[in-house]
Amino acid sequence: MSNAGGSLVPPDRVHAGIAGIGGQKNAKMSAAGLTSLTRCGVLVLRSPAGLAVRYAQTAAAPAAQPRIKKFQVYRWDPDTPGDKPRMQTYEVDLNACGPMVLDALIKIKNEMDSTLTFRRSCREGICGSCAMNINGGNTLACLDKIDTNLNKPTKIYPLPHMYVVKDLVPDMSNFYAQYKSIEPYLKKKDESREGKEQYLQSVEDRQKLDGLYECILCACCSTSCPSYWWNADKYLGPAVLMQAYRWMIDSRDDFTEERLSKLQDPFSLYRCHTIMNCTRTCPKGLNPGKAIAEIKKMMATYKERKTATV
Repeated sequence: MSNAGGSLVPPDRVHAGIAGIGGQKNAKMSAAGLTSLTRCGVLVLRSPAGLAVRYAQTAAAPAAQPRIKKFQVYRWDPDTPGDKPRMQTYEVDLNACGPMVLDALIKIKNEMDSTLTFRRSCREGICGSCAMNINGGNTLACLDKIDTNLNKPTKIYPLPHMYVVKDLVPDMSNFYAQYKSIEPYLKKKDESREGKEQYLQSVEDRQKLDGLYECILCACCSTSCPSYWWNADKYLGPAVLMQAYRWMIDSRDDFTEERLSKLQDPFSLYRCHTIMNCTRTCPKGLNPGKAIAEIKKMMATYKERKTATV
């Protein structure tokens, strides 16, 4: 016999249930003589007094209606240079997909089109690998929730104004070369103690680095900056400049003056026109625009000191 959840009911429990309704006499009666099936398949136990205990059979849950979402994805293959870039449409059932755009891309690659190429790693907004342009804004695919409006397709492009390696994979070579150029590491003028002791700093000095060190170098900010679009060969861009500032104000670093001197040319720093696209698009909620403004203030006092010593 089945209960409402679909599990079998042992005969002794059936007898106990009858006893609770009709007394000990009923408990000694054969359950077989007290059962009947209704037309809808419900098991009924009846006592001599006419009372009944009903056990419904398990019914399968109705199948969920598919929620088909369209994803229009930028495609370009360097192995077929004669083919122009195109947008390819994929349809994904959101009932069988995770909530993030990266989940949809992984599902497309695993189940529909293994040739689709994109970068991804941590899936939690830490590595910066899956940076791309989604519905017109630079962001991380692993942090961007799928728009559940089924009438509106999600459009996915690689980061803008960068050379494309394939599909959604941008060429980050220039970006990393610029990052290397600022020497993003602690530098001491007295190298005799390097590796022999820790360089301590006060709580206040450490707090100055908050909002700077969290940058994951995804390049969302730099590739949203019009100045970087047109001067990427000379202008360092928001991400790299924010990291330059991070080391300039580190109390443990001895090369602040030298770091400033490298930014005196007209392009490395001063192509920033405070458009603030960088701050608006940062998926980590950082403020590269403010960091660049602080460098400009430091540069002004640096030039004054330099002029005074001449």
